[in-house]
Amino acid sequence: MNKYIIAHDLGTSGNKASLFNVDGTLAGSTVYAYDVRYFNGTWAEQDADDWWKAVCVTSKQLIEETGVDPAEIGAVSFSGQMMGCLCVDKEGRPLRKSIIWADQRAQKQAARISEKISQQDFYHIVGHRNTASYGVQKLMWVKDEEPEIYEQTYKVLNAKDYIVYKLTGNFYTEYSDANSMGCFDLAKLGWSDELVSYAGIDGDKLPEVKPSTFVAGGVTEEAAALTGLKPGTPVVMGAGDGVTANVGAGSIEPGKTYSCMGTSAWITTTTEKPVFDPQMRSVTWAHAIPGLYAPNGTMQTAGGAYSWLKNTICQKESLLAAEQGRSPYDLINEEIETSPAGSNGVIFLPYLLGERAPRWNPDAKGTFLGLKAETTRADMLRSVLEGVSMNLAIVLDILRTQVPIDEIMVVGGGAKGRVWRQIMADVYDTRITVPTVLEEAGSMGACVIAGVGAGIYKDFGAIDRFLKIEDVQEPDPAAVAVYKERRVVFDKCYDALTDVFPQL
Repeated sequence: MNKYIIAHDLGTSGNKASLFNVDGTLAGSTVYAYDVRYFNGTWAEQDADDWWKAVCVTSKQLIEETGVDPAEIGAVSFSGQMMGCLCVDKEGRPLRKSIIWADQRAQKQAARISEKISQQDFYHIVGHRNTASYGVQKLMWVKDEEPEIYEQTYKVLNAKDYIVYKLTGNFYTEYSDANSMGCFDLAKLGWSDELVSYAGIDGDKLPEVKPSTFVAGGVTEEAAALTGLKPGTPVVMGAGDGVTANVGAGSIEPGKTYSCMGTSAWITTTTEKPVFDPQMRSVTWAHAIPGLYAPNGTMQTAGGAYSWLKNTICQKESLLAAEQGRSPYDLINEEIETSPAGSNGVIFLPYLLGERAPRWNPDAKGTFLGLKAETTRADMLRSVLEGVSMNLAIVLDILRTQVPIDEIMVVGGGAKGRVWRQIMADVYDTRITVPTVLEEAGSMGACVIAGVGAGIYKDFGAIDRFLKIEDVQEPDPAAVAVYKERRVVFDKCYDALTDVFPQL
């Protein structure tokens, strides 16, 4: 009898394995960390066998620590880091380290594509801008710089695709990870012959594309011995991490929207058609649910800006919190609440690492503006949370041109503080809901995908078994009016500094 599902969340710093009961309760979880090698300024690589070791170790740990009978595990699936380039041979052996999402070495290759197709035309095929971040540009780099590796390459995989191969012996990818390669036709849900030709790569090196719910095969005898899983256990493709979170946060039908507030942050909704912004400020992913799309905008430093605030300006709170056995963020939030909406005129531009959406400006810098003699420390602290929220509100406005959005579920570590959630509600003029579990959206999404693929769940509505709303915050009309005015000033501040940023 199928009582359990295992979801692996293959992130950048490690793999989180979660064992869920089919009723939606978490039976156990464990994490195995692995390294990233950063070098040459913009290069970032990982050893794919570290991913496989992480899956083997965590699978065995889950089974041993929970005492679950492997025969009761009905399926395994994945949420995985995207935009990678792992070259493997016909036996599935990695030919080199994986060039991961954070790697930016393929600038020349992206420029070469731009000589053949405009940014606008590329964007309308892929749903994304042509940049060095995506997989096909990285494969072009391998062809240019490591031709012997390129010639031996049988398939190019992302993290979860490699684990699917290790478990089943079969080579596949699915829509969302294919989309992250940068040569995928979003409308046709297949590889773009045009872009493959412009990239100058062999299209046969791209794996066959399947839906997220596709059962790639059963666990082989060899993989079973290494993981503790029962041979034949269905292995369901899963999806890229940003897209499994859509399912895990209940964004499974048009207009259902969520925001993940981690180190970076994004707002994503669900639509029946791609959302193409005339200024290309947003991107669109292929959704984990076949036939739907996940328009999105991701900013660089959200929780990262809050963490910077704690580590630089709020060292006093950190020391006091340690003495009191509290979180320093609790003390910071208490001080923030003494400043009114609008931070008494202080504006913070949250561009500590340049910016992706909505600015797409690597030269942008973090900036405090509007400081006066009467400015308080609380005003400066509050302005950081307001700046992040006003930046994300631009993304929300783009999405609202296509779908009505009157409620946003907020997940991630940044959703813990009630004061920030209220700022979001007021800046967005939108109801904010908070689930009981804030940091399991990817794992829960992968679990539901597995259940649907293996026939355990009828449809994606099964996420309702997992999601329980803990709190709801409504916008305050007075604060909404303040932020409507402040957002105009926020944009003017950014526009006024665009020529100055490169000089800073």
